[in-house]
Amino acid sequence: MNTTDRRHWLKTIALGGGFTLMGGMPGLAQMAAPKRPLAEGPVKLNSNENPFGPSESVRRVLQENFHLGCRYPFQYIKALVSDIARKEEVPEDHVVITGGSTEGLNAAGLVYGLGGGEIIAADPTFQALLSYAEYFGGYVHRVPLDEGLSHDLNAMEQRITGKTRLVFLCNPNNPSGTLLDPGQLKDFCASTASRAVVFSDEAYYDYITEPDYPSMVGLVRQGYNVIVSKTFSKVYGLAGMRIGYLIARPDIALRLREALMANTNVLAILAAREALKDTDFYKFSLTQNEKCKQWIYNELDAMGIPYLRSHTNFVFFKSGMPIGTLLERMGAEGVQIGRPFPPLLDWARISTGTLEEVQAFTGALKKVLA
Repeated sequence: MNTTDRRHWLKTIALGGGFTLMGGMPGLAQMAAPKRPLAEGPVKLNSNENPFGPSESVRRVLQENFHLGCRYPFQYIKALVSDIARKEEVPEDHVVITGGSTEGLNAAGLVYGLGGGEIIAADPTFQALLSYAEYFGGYVHRVPLDEGLSHDLNAMEQRITGKTRLVFLCNPNNPSGTLLDPGQLKDFCASTASRAVVFSDEAYYDYITEPDYPSMVGLVRQGYNVIVSKTFSKVYGLAGMRIGYLIARPDIALRLREALMANTNVLAILAAREALKDTDFYKFSLTQNEKCKQWIYNELDAMGIPYLRSHTNFVFFKSGMPIGTLLERMGAEGVQIGRPFPPLLDWARISTGTLEEVQAFTGALKKVLA
């Protein structure tokens, strides 16, 4: 789905609502969920995965090309780079294919943290880039989230010094699911990029329903010191295939490409190319996600549990119980939920699975908190 089509689609969701869309768009409401075996063991709602993927068309491509598993991926990457460049409206030399977006985060952590490089980030947020930088000698300034559990951009800006190499933003944020004001985000990134590289982790960008919400790829197009990471793990349902990408100015892209240590594979490349074409599954995943989030909201409201309305495929809620205790008790009920996110140790993150899975979650939560 290209940028223009996606904007139109998200306007439809934002104005009409996910449920209206499912009932009002011919064919989509009746689309059968991709076939998958019955779950064995606990209900897994702890990793923000798309339970419906890969789509049926992606599965066919994998089956038809399994014989290519003997081939190295390098000759197949160029076609995917072309697809992504067209989707993101950038030249091909701006695209870096990674073994999942985490590998892109690791590469940036290495490049900008090595040798004592200073990095600024919110706290809590996604840790891959930060922990990797620290492992290689970097120093991370962790800035607490504001009262709304969103990035405190003013406080982050005040931490920037002449030693700062990179400022990390995860937007929407993981684990809080919060979304920055688009104007403040763009102004912050544009002004900060003159002092340090800005890394915008947009793993959950596809779930944003606000019309015309900007990706920071727009600043990359204008030549700013900005890196954007995206992934096929979430809405496209390819978490197990390990494929993602970075968008950056060519000189920055080259440094990141040279720092990669984990390549992707031929089947993941072919799966990603097909996933980009399968707009029906893309829309199906988004509408199912909205349906499950609404179920979670309704149940948490009924239980009187505070939570944040999410711009992702998970919900962050305040259980009032130490997270270690909650994890243990929910696990005993056969439901896995998100890990601890200090210092918010009485908050928990629940992924949106299938409707049946989130119903199992709310049923278990009622028992645990009774």
